[in-house]
Amino acid sequence: MTLFFKVLGVLFSILFTWSAILQYNDPDPIQWIVYYGAAAMASILFVFNRLKLIWALLLFFFFLFKMYWTWPDKFEGVSIGEGDINNIERGREALGLGISAFAMLIYGCRLWYCKKLKI
Repeated sequence: MTLFFKVLGVLFSILFTWSAILQYNDPDPIQWIVYYGAAAMASILFVFNRLKLIWALLLFFFFLFKMYWTWPDKFEGVSIGEGDINNIERGREALGLGISAFAMLIYGCRLWYCKKLKI
């Protein structure tokens, strides 16, 4: 694996671990700690070449589905004071899931590419 993808995996693992820690004071912390913890674990496995393609794809589709499910009826931004706090919170959660899905898509594409070329 190239250095670029290793660094990207490390950065995502730090981001997702930090996101999981920040969920401690959320109204529904367990759910989000599990989501971000799974993304962090997948990132760590990716860095050490232990993530399987099937898991990257399953997590990608899971996060994509959850993002769609969580997206507010009316997106009002992510800053407090721009609209209804519930819409803002759901928008933030959906964007976090979108970042998680994007990371899993990157991992899946890289793993598929390496598998195809037998790297």
